[in-house]
Amino acid sequence: MGKYGQAAIMAVKLIKAGRKPVEAWERATCQIFGEGTSMQRKGCPRGAFLGLCEEGLINGIPKGKYTRSKKNKSYAVKAVSILKNNQTKRYTEKTLWHEVTGKEDKAYNQQMDVVITLWEKGYIT
Repeated sequence: MGKYGQAAIMAVKLIKAGRKPVEAWERATCQIFGEGTSMQRKGCPRGAFLGLCEEGLINGIPKGKYTRSKKNKSYAVKAVSILKNNQTKRYTEKTLWHEVTGKEDKAYNQQMDVVITLWEKGYIT
């Protein structure tokens, strides 16, 4: 589990304690990376996490409008679909990323750390 996976777990716990998803992600990443750092502000893992929240794919978090991200949300949602359809297969961040993006030459930017961590910890519905 990488640092963005840790942030996702922390954010879920903050949401379950009453925070809104956007605020929970901000608090978690500030605590892990330091407020205002480039890693704290990184948009790709944020869009992936909030996209999963938005679609109601994280246990206990209702569907809602949490992000403007389209690409990172779609990558995360597609990754969840792949994981659900291949539950016996073990994915690394890179192998899942390649399956999500297919032939698209897109640089990996920690979206799958968020997805795989939430999946492995049982937070994905």
